[in-house]
Amino acid sequence: MKAKSRFVKRLAAMLLVVFTLMSITTAYAASGNTQTYTNAPEIYKLVRDGYNQGAQGPISITKGTLKSGWSTKTVYLVTLSGTELVFNQSTEVLTDLLSGFNLKSAYYYNVVNVITNNVPRNANLVIAGHSLGGMIAQQVAADSTIKARYNVLNTVCFGSPLLAAGFREGTVRRLGDVNDVVPYLSGNLFVTPARAILGLNREDGGYYLQPLSAHNASYGRTDVWGKYDVTGTKYGGAKLTLDLSTRVFYQSPIIDW
Repeated sequence: MKAKSRFVKRLAAMLLVVFTLMSITTAYAASGNTQTYTNAPEIYKLVRDGYNQGAQGPISITKGTLKSGWSTKTVYLVTLSGTELVFNQSTEVLTDLLSGFNLKSAYYYNVVNVITNNVPRNANLVIAGHSLGGMIAQQVAADSTIKARYNVLNTVCFGSPLLAAGFREGTVRRLGDVNDVVPYLSGNLFVTPARAILGLNREDGGYYLQPLSAHNASYGRTDVWGKYDVTGTKYGGAKLTLDLSTRVFYQSPIIDW
């Protein structure tokens, strides 16, 4: 009887060890799929993943958690890359011109459709875009369907002009290097010049007479933009933890064959 009791105890101890190891392994695997971001340059690098010559597409959606102060919310990060000349991809110069005058484009409609088809209703959105992608992000944050179905918490724009002023939902932060001219290239510069200029958070990356480098390289530098948090707020403390296993890229065709 005692031998049987010892056997049961040993078996229970072994099972406990096995379950503990399984729990540790599972937790390790889960943490391996998550990444916490604390500043704007890290978000910019996610946006730049959309520059992939059309292999994956310029749009991505990732599920995560936004922590700001005492608040923690489940969010979906939508990233939008900018101008890239790819066959049948709506990130071409025509889209730049349309967006610059706050006109709708194939890129805009594609982003709205991707969100409504893949993100649950009433979800919280954080939208981030570079250049043209930042213009589309602002248009999407002002879209009536998006505002009716979702909660747009934050829109972060890297090197993008002002668009849809007064109609956008949530907080919009535009970051622009002092030597980047693109943040001024929209019709809003003439319609609402004060908002177009004063609403831009400016930092100097040292790209004097190098506007292209200022437009593309500056925003990924933590020494220049590291003081801005994931929502584009200077000296803010918001953090974004993403489950990278949920990240999906989407195409944005000019013509959907």
